[in-house]
Amino acid sequence: MKLFHARDHQPHPADPEYFSGRASVARMDRLSDQPTVNMYRVAFQPSARTAWHAHSGLQLLLVIEGRCRVQQEGGPIQEVAVGGAIRIEPGERHWHGATPDAPMTHLAFNIDTATEWFAQVTDAQYAGHP
Repeated sequence: MKLFHARDHQPHPADPEYFSGRASVARMDRLSDQPTVNMYRVAFQPSARTAWHAHSGLQLLLVIEGRCRVQQEGGPIQEVAVGGAIRIEPGERHWHGATPDAPMTHLAFNIDTATEWFAQVTDAQYAGHP
């Protein structure tokens, strides 16, 4: 058994190269080694979001506060309420973040994955306009 305490994994401001708006990230790396599982507790302020990105492996998001706004490239913007989960397949370009009117926090579980980052999500894309 191995314990991971939140106090040992303090949040830090999210990198503005990969996030728009105010967000913070607390990392818990190597929760598992086989497969490798890293967990990120990401707190987004209203309208904050990630840039477009894709993972080489599976990503699972668990919404623990607020509502998560998420979009797969080419698909509609969707929202998931607290307690809901999102499964993002390997190679799937997507973004996720808070709704315009409220903050949101999710736990992101990256399973055997590296992340490739792309362009920022524009305000028009965030609003649902191509």
